[in-house]
Amino acid sequence: MIIIHAGFQVQTDKEDDFLAEIRPLIEASRAEEGNISYDLVKDTEKTGAYTMVELWKDLDAVKFHNQTDHFTSFTANAPQYFAAPPHVEVYDAKPVDKK
Repeated sequence: MIIIHAGFQVQTDKEDDFLAEIRPLIEASRAEEGNISYDLVKDTEKTGAYTMVELWKDLDAVKFHNQTDHFTSFTANAPQYFAAPPHVEVYDAKPVDKK
């Protein structure tokens, strides 16, 4: 399983526009075959800070996602809302033996 944390620092006067831009991305991404979950989380302590927490079946699912119209459209339009460049971390998760 692949886990992605994409951190966004959004200009406070553009948060509503950012949220309107990202909602179609969230909906379409959740419908992708290799997606497990795709959730936008708002930081409760830092103004304008959001993290997209993504879970994907495998790297092939991520590669497919990165080429979709909804993803490329968002990445083309989103920079106008950012106060800083996005920070993206990608993890390859392994099951934990509970014994």
